[in-house]
Amino acid sequence: MKINKEIRTILLNRFLVTFGIILFIRLGTFLPVPGVNHSDLAFYIQTHSVAKNLISTFSGDNTFVIGLFTLNIFPYINASILVQLILGLSPKLAKLQKEGDLAGRRSINRLTRFITLIWAIIQSVGLAIYLRQILFDWNYTLAFEIIVWLTTGAMIVLWLSEIITDYGLGNGASLLIYINIISNLPNLMKTLISENLTIFAELGFLLLIFGSLYGIVFLQEGVRSIPLISSKQLTQGSGQDYVISNNYLPLRFNQAGVMPIILTTAVLVVPNYINGLGLLPKIDLPINLTSLSFIYWIGYFAFILVFSSFYSTIVLNPKDISDQLQKMAVTIPGIRPGIQTTFYLKQVMKRVTLLGATMLAIIVTIPNFIESTLNITSLNGLSTTSLLILAGVVLDLVREVKNIYYSNIYNNMYQ
Repeated sequence: MKINKEIRTILLNRFLVTFGIILFIRLGTFLPVPGVNHSDLAFYIQTHSVAKNLISTFSGDNTFVIGLFTLNIFPYINASILVQLILGLSPKLAKLQKEGDLAGRRSINRLTRFITLIWAIIQSVGLAIYLRQILFDWNYTLAFEIIVWLTTGAMIVLWLSEIITDYGLGNGASLLIYINIISNLPNLMKTLISENLTIFAELGFLLLIFGSLYGIVFLQEGVRSIPLISSKQLTQGSGQDYVISNNYLPLRFNQAGVMPIILTTAVLVVPNYINGLGLLPKIDLPINLTSLSFIYWIGYFAFILVFSSFYSTIVLNPKDISDQLQKMAVTIPGIRPGIQTTFYLKQVMKRVTLLGATMLAIIVTIPNFIESTLNITSLNGLSTTSLLILAGVVLDLVREVKNIYYSNIYNNMYQ
């Protein structure tokens, strides 16, 4: 009972820290920036769909308030993606990350925070300039105040998310994205009920959602286990003993997570978004763009495959894994250390990455393609990307709770 009570106390304290910070951030989202006439903003958004999409992207719902935490965690997410790309292209920074010491982690964190600050300023400036056509009393002083408020709010959210990661439950950034998605569920249910769908359509939606969730969980948890044998086991046991060894190298099907989807969306949506803002001259094309939706989804599928393969090569390097195994005097049964191990890992990772990328592309593309082709709007706000994030965050929380439970038992056993 003593161990269970301690575990409950630890989990309760972590939960209260997480819940309090999330509640504070949600309240801060509705704390309006001084000087912004939200009546003008609400009227403009009701008559302009592009502006509504812009606000929904930042705030996570259909609110018309430009608040202190409007940018939320999005500058940090963009900065993290950029840092991962920089690490893949910079051998010096990649080596600093692989060394894994405290100084290396601090350097990477400082770089991420600095890029987050720059990205927050860029998004704040863009939003302030965009408000120029909405607010009648817009001036440079008001624009400067908006930039300062939104940038400060973004950095506060970053600091609070790090507190959640260190002292709460789960990863702070992922949880904030999770909350933004969950906040859309009431509007989604209202839309689904108001459309008066047939029972067959509703059953189809449920099957589509549960099928996507099943595929997502399988993709997130699926691994290709490569057996390992240490030199000590090899010398002490017979040839059949090491085959049943519990040591293995897990290669996940989805190493990249949602990053390929984010990069694909950025490539395919940004040109259309810029055109919607009126920054590009209008061009009359001889064909109807709606008829090109099939080509669009083929491109969407292909980009996810490409970005998944690219990102997986950044996350895992076969030569680095081979070198680490050789340093630990660990080998793969039937494979010689060194070049042969590197070649073997490269071939296995290609197959695993291709399988995972294909599954990810299918899971993401098919529901969205059906929704776009049949002009179904009931699932807007709950895309497969959202389901992927929701499932990933829940699985991470379950793993963290298990780790806290077992580590507490282990510490009490050896005290």
